[in-house]
Amino acid sequence: MVQTAESATTTLPPIDVLFGKTAAMQAVRNKIERVAETDVPVLIQGESGTGKELCVHLLHLLSQRARNSLVKVSCPAIPHSLIETELFGYEKGAFTGAMHTKLGRVEQAHNGTLFLDEVGSLDLNVQSKLLQVLQDGTFTRVGSHESRFIATRLVTAANGDLRTQVDSGTFRLDFLFRINAVTINLPPLRQRIQDLPVLIDYFIEHYSKIFHQTPDLLSKSAMRLMQNYQWPGNIRQLENLIRSYVLIGSEEALVAELMPDQPRNGVTAEIDLSEPISLKEITRKATHDLERQIILKVLQANSWNRQKTAKWLQISYRSLLYKLSEAGMPEVPPRPLRPTSIKRPEDQVARPAISAAVARTRLY
Repeated sequence: MVQTAESATTTLPPIDVLFGKTAAMQAVRNKIERVAETDVPVLIQGESGTGKELCVHLLHLLSQRARNSLVKVSCPAIPHSLIETELFGYEKGAFTGAMHTKLGRVEQAHNGTLFLDEVGSLDLNVQSKLLQVLQDGTFTRVGSHESRFIATRLVTAANGDLRTQVDSGTFRLDFLFRINAVTINLPPLRQRIQDLPVLIDYFIEHYSKIFHQTPDLLSKSAMRLMQNYQWPGNIRQLENLIRSYVLIGSEEALVAELMPDQPRNGVTAEIDLSEPISLKEITRKATHDLERQIILKVLQANSWNRQKTAKWLQISYRSLLYKLSEAGMPEVPPRPLRPTSIKRPEDQVARPAISAAVARTRLY
């Protein structure tokens, strides 16, 4: 729910892996390096799983406050009834059960960095009190009338567009102006596919060390499929997929995760009725999706034998290869589950147990 830098150390990937080669991510890197040593509030926006928290940690490490705490508050994880006391603390006797004075997260971040994750979930009353902190650096503990001074750098993160929340009345416009002196927008993974090979290599190496496994190299067809995938869960989804691949060793399972779900009741098509539609274009797309599903099903039924699949579908072998390439599907069968190797007596060396905490390591 709440974490400090001391209790939640995050291992950052190498800079070249974190930012890749795309122009959008290089612009992100340039912004972070420019604003890191300042104290201006920074708002980081991006879809879930794009690496917002890693950017916050990098901002803190590059700042003059790096020797002090980075205090993270996961705003949606804290009940609205408790968020004020968690942020601002309380005095002894402020309410029933307040047996001692408690420092809030704002106060714990003194001379450090305060990170509010998913800031859009904060209610208007808390936004108003945080606005006071940003304006003059003062706040008041719950149950106290004494104003206290705080010097901290505020960094916030949001999954959606906060201006939409301003329009709906759930987010203060003046608070938005204060927290986004600099706004950093992280692109989704589908807009930085060029960086996919570097990310895959990094995650394979990372989890190979953790699980003491050496997975086979991914096939070219699997890589092509991953490059054509839309990645709704972004880099976090990619990390989880590679983590499973390293642990289990099944390329078949990886490919199955990337294949689209088949509609249960015949052909379906998503139609946007907010503007005039092209019947020809919608029909073409629905036909393309159905063809893709049929080819995949027949491939699997024929154990990924392309010659048999072409004869079964009554099309030429060349046509099948073209359709596979066009749809971004594997042209060769994915590798099955890696068989357990038989260890020689000299290999039977006790391996240090992997702690549950390490096995659950996540970077994104």
